[in-house]
Amino acid sequence: MTAASTDQVAFVNGRTRVYGIVGDPIAQVRSPEMVTWELQRRGLDAVLVPLHVRADDFDDVMPRLLRVANLDGLVFTIPFKQRACALAATLGPQARAIGAINALGRGTDGRWHGEIFDGLGCVEALRRAGVPLTGARAMLVGLGGAGTAIAAALAAERPALLRIFDLDAARCERTAAMLRAASPDTEVMVGPPVVDGMDVLLNATPVGMLDDARLPFEVPRLPASLVVFDAIVMPERTPLLAHAESCGCRTVRGREMMRGQIARIVDFFEAGGPASG
Repeated sequence: MTAASTDQVAFVNGRTRVYGIVGDPIAQVRSPEMVTWELQRRGLDAVLVPLHVRADDFDDVMPRLLRVANLDGLVFTIPFKQRACALAATLGPQARAIGAINALGRGTDGRWHGEIFDGLGCVEALRRAGVPLTGARAMLVGLGGAGTAIAAALAAERPALLRIFDLDAARCERTAAMLRAASPDTEVMVGPPVVDGMDVLLNATPVGMLDDARLPFEVPRLPASLVVFDAIVMPERTPLLAHAESCGCRTVRGREMMRGQIARIVDFFEAGGPASG
């Protein structure tokens, strides 16, 4: 608030650079608060706003949106991380390996550049929680854009076993092949979710988001030694995490993954993408 006026705010004006997060639905996202805070903390005249683009409108709306002159970047969430690749002139190394993006930045060359940071954010959240991944046994459920990125980032940590599951069998096999190539010493398995003998259980499906009271799979009583991670950001305490806590498990929330990747995303936006930064 300026000293001279009480009828205006100080964080947005006609020169403000705009970023957006695109999803369907969009009410669950926390990026507007968290990314805007990071932008402002760095002294940038910029905000990030939620953009609800319906799935049926995506191909029509997005090319037009990218023509907005003061739009400098977008974050993508469910269900657009794979479809958004088509909007990028270039893709970063993670995006090329996975076939999905969650950040699209306008480069100093005027072109749009894409990369994905979900997996790196998840690994950072687990690291901050003191959860060792090297040599661990992990069960990952859900292999959409975020899930595949998490799988790739987990593989880079060289776990002893990485078991993956998705309703799309072909997606499971593609991801398993990628993981075996990335970490030859990791035993990669495809199969329905199990918790016995696992050190870490990770949910990267949207089941449990907002008012969805379901669990992502038929979850038995969990061993107290299990660490349970849920990529969902809202609610912070998802049905899976509530069940895990009732079993005495240590939990890591989706908000912690968000914290782990936001700095990297803002770095990417400031740099103007991989081709021009």
